[in-house]
Amino acid sequence: MKRKTKDSAAVIFDTHQLVKDLEAKGFNAEQAEGINDALKGALTIAEVATKRDLKELEVILKHDLREMELRMTIRLGTLIFASLGLMAAVQKVFFS
Repeated sequence: MKRKTKDSAAVIFDTHQLVKDLEAKGFNAEQAEGINDALKGALTIAEVATKRDLKELEVILKHDLREMELRMTIRLGTLIFASLGLMAAVQKVFFS
């Protein structure tokens, strides 16, 4: 069985060999075919992430984290600057 979707890699699976292997392990033909059909159905529904998919996600997440860190640094700097300005104003008004 070969499955390929827009966002996933191909999953190559030899269903005939599976049936032969199951029969060699003692399953009768009907049981082996049933297991084969269930497995094909599960793989058709399943979303399989490849190492490449995970690496691409890691790159995206690292980029997003760096961007968020930059925004947080800017906000913290703005807060510190505003606090210093407020402290200076309070000092000037009440202690001058």
